[in-house]
Amino acid sequence: MAEIKNHPLIFTIREVVSGKGFLVGVTVSGRALMVKENDEWWMYGVRPGAIAEGAPNAEEAYARFRTRYREVLFDIAEESGTFDDFRKEVERFFYEPDYEEEHKWEDAVSIARSQCLTTPPAPFSKLPIEVPENRPAQITVERLDGVEKRFMPSDNVSDRCLYVGVEKIAA
Repeated sequence: MAEIKNHPLIFTIREVVSGKGFLVGVTVSGRALMVKENDEWWMYGVRPGAIAEGAPNAEEAYARFRTRYREVLFDIAEESGTFDDFRKEVERFFYEPDYEEEHKWEDAVSIARSQCLTTPPAPFSKLPIEVPENRPAQITVERLDGVEKRFMPSDNVSDRCLYVGVEKIAA
């Protein structure tokens, strides 16, 4: 079995962002590629594609990636005059992938599938396995203020990071 060098990840992140006169909830189900390069782990965004962060270990690379993603949302909020401007720019940012990284991600998924990977390799062994078909890449930008909506604890979305592999077949 060949060593996997490019690790395909699926992540979910929810952020609350304040803009100029609006409050927004942004939930992303994205794609990223984690790669070890020269004794450092790098997380490259695929969707959204304009983010990359590195660190001495995979956990810190993910944390830095997540922080950078939040900063991008804050920057977009700072530059947006209205909620609609913000939503359009966040969606543009998300749907403008890095095609090179997207190709590498798809290749990494193919390798994981060809190896019938049901348990992630180290250092990802504690991450759950997921198939991309069960978690499509998407983004939701929802206005939270001035909306006749009742908020409930069931509205909460936990951050998640999943490793792409194959589904385990029930015995």
